[in-house]
Amino acid sequence: MPAESKPNPASPPSVRTVERVVRGQPSSDGAGVKLLRVIGSAALPDLDPFLLLDEFHSDEADDYIAGFPAHPHRGFETVTYMLAGRMRHGDNQGNKGLLGPGSVQWMTAGRGIVHSEMPEQEAGLMWGFQLWVNLPARDKLTAPRYQDIAPELIPEVQPPGFKVRVIAGEFGGVRGPVQAPTTAPVYLDVRLDAGKGFEASLPESHNAFVYAYEGAATVGEEASTKAVNRGELAVLSRGSLLRASADGGAARFLLVAGRPLNEPVARYGPFVMNTQAEIRQALVDFQSGRL
Repeated sequence: MPAESKPNPASPPSVRTVERVVRGQPSSDGAGVKLLRVIGSAALPDLDPFLLLDEFHSDEADDYIAGFPAHPHRGFETVTYMLAGRMRHGDNQGNKGLLGPGSVQWMTAGRGIVHSEMPEQEAGLMWGFQLWVNLPARDKLTAPRYQDIAPELIPEVQPPGFKVRVIAGEFGGVRGPVQAPTTAPVYLDVRLDAGKGFEASLPESHNAFVYAYEGAATVGEEASTKAVNRGELAVLSRGSLLRASADGGAARFLLVAGRPLNEPVARYGPFVMNTQAEIRQALVDFQSGRL
């Protein structure tokens, strides 16, 4: 099957297996937006460098219309990926934009930003994900920046049996548009047809997960596969190759990997630093209007 790169015949690829499966927990955030929290819950507080993964999915406007009014961030990156619906964002530096279906915003909060994310329509399906990616100590106070990526700028690889949207990293000879060199992320949106298989090369030392958001994917080596059902996240072992299949019906999942930072994490709400002293300073800066 097509893969990101061909393994060296002299060194067989190590296939990643499922170390554990975590089910997302119903939660709410912002001004009451209902969501499924997958990373950032008691079951999985983080997966270095990933701090949070939320899925928001509802066709009931009351579940999401209040949105995420102005709130601060410091010390990490937020990644918003829309499948359906529209989200308008703005910040205290005058930046504005609109995320539509299929679009991605990779925001580096760095030293600090205050922004809002508000659904624009009053009814209809709102479906997407937000992922938080940690920054290393040397970059936590970098200047904020946005990478707003329109759907047509995200390359797709579509051999028989599956389709992959390449948001970050490389697959099938194409590279995603996101640039985040400190964690060198891989972010793939994979759709598998029923009965079909898929494999992708991954940096061996990256931490990685599979999150199934439609159907169920079977993940791992033939002798030790595990089913990952809708709303479940599979934490993967280290290795250079990921194999998955859709044995019972069509499946869609996110495959995400990143270079671990291996640094201490101090977090308080929307601030993620390395020490409690840095958290206290972030609070002072926010309360003083210096973000």
